[in-house]
Amino acid sequence: MHAIVRRYEGIDTKRTDELTRKVNESLTPRLKKLDGFNGYFLIEADNGVMSSVNFFDTSAHADESTRVVAEWLREEKLDTVLPNPPKITGGKVLVEEMKARA
Repeated sequence: MHAIVRRYEGIDTKRTDELTRKVNESLTPRLKKLDGFNGYFLIEADNGVMSSVNFFDTSAHADESTRVVAEWLREEKLDTVLPNPPKITGGKVLVEEMKARA
């Protein structure tokens, strides 16, 4: 499994609800359609920082998600909400453990 972590800084904190809604409504459905999709998490930190973590079967699948997210950001015109490009880290997942949901 491969993961992509995107860290966004300088987010307009007054618009995080709008961003979260758009992620739920239009980004995650796109990601779910990608081959190899295994999961997506959006994490809100303090001071205008959010991170997303995406899981895919292969590095090629994960790389495709980066293209899809960049396209989505342009289409949704979120440059005022997310003024800075994300810091992207990706790689092979070495340890994987999650509690099963009921």
